[in-house]
Amino acid sequence: MFERRKGRRIATGKIGIDARLDLHGLRQSDAHSRLRRFLLQCVADGCSTVLVITGKGGAEASDTHRPFSADAERLGRGVLRRMVPLWLAEADLRALVASFRSAGVRHGGEGALYVQLRKRKP
Repeated sequence: MFERRKGRRIATGKIGIDARLDLHGLRQSDAHSRLRRFLLQCVADGCSTVLVITGKGGAEASDTHRPFSADAERLGRGVLRRMVPLWLAEADLRALVASFRSAGVRHGGEGALYVQLRKRKP
């Protein structure tokens, strides 16, 4: 489990983020493969904390007067926001990921995740 104190320190900038990945606008299959490649590379590079941006999946620009709702779920918005945590829990990525949690508002809030990576074994 991601330590609450560490999450706060990252959110306030006291601990740096080693790398970022923005998955906005990608299809699920593309996002999944990019996430996997990104995490493999980050572990190889010795990164410990990364930011994965999924987007919030809210209303589109033309729908800004309507809040995020069950309609948005039905229309398939916010898919990456829902899927990335599931992917991080899958066996192949779980081997790389120690823990994750929603990012602080400064880094995208509910539309992003802080991911703590496992240390690379020599």
